[in-house]
Amino acid sequence: MRIGVLGTGTVGQTLATKLVQLGHEVVMGSRSAGNDKAVAWVAQVDSSGGAAAEGSFADAAAHGELIVNATAGVASLDALRAAGSGNLDGKTLVDVSNPLDFSGGFPPRLSVANDDSLAEQIQRELPGTNVVKALNTMTASVMVDPGRVPGRHDVFLAGDDDGAKAQVARLLESLGWPTEQIRDLGGIGAARGLEAYLLLWLTLMGSLGTPEFNISVAR
Repeated sequence: MRIGVLGTGTVGQTLATKLVQLGHEVVMGSRSAGNDKAVAWVAQVDSSGGAAAEGSFADAAAHGELIVNATAGVASLDALRAAGSGNLDGKTLVDVSNPLDFSGGFPPRLSVANDDSLAEQIQRELPGTNVVKALNTMTASVMVDPGRVPGRHDVFLAGDDDGAKAQVARLLESLGWPTEQIRDLGGIGAARGLEAYLLLWLTLMGSLGTPEFNISVAR
């Protein structure tokens, strides 16, 4: 599959690397083509040239049959505007971002909360795109290798289009997530809870001394 990954940070690079390893053709997008981090990623991951490439946000969005938004949450809307709605129409967009605002230092606050979410804002901004919130409740290494956390633990989906969620579920399965651990929470409004969980996640990370943990729904 052709996949565009927006964002050159740890999450974007970790996901993009794994997707290349799984055989996908990935273009990493940033504000402008030739971004130092993106160029270094291509050189590291795909020295033979072919399955990995870099470009602008618009280049990555135009390339992808599926798009991953791994940009910083406070910059996501601007990045997606730069990607261009025409390049995103009719496609599934996996929103991995979180609306964490570090302008006041650490711990961050949520720039969107309570009666809205970043994922909902993205869906409103891009009505022709099927936005699916997923993978934002864990660190990047666990996203692509759930076995790093022992035992049974869960990954969540939220989105308004069932076909898009099924597509994302298949992608998650290819990353190693068992079907029974992929939990569909319903419409995109459920992203409010998924994003708000990051406040607890940060506290847990400090308490545990590691980001490599996850949660399991027990009943």
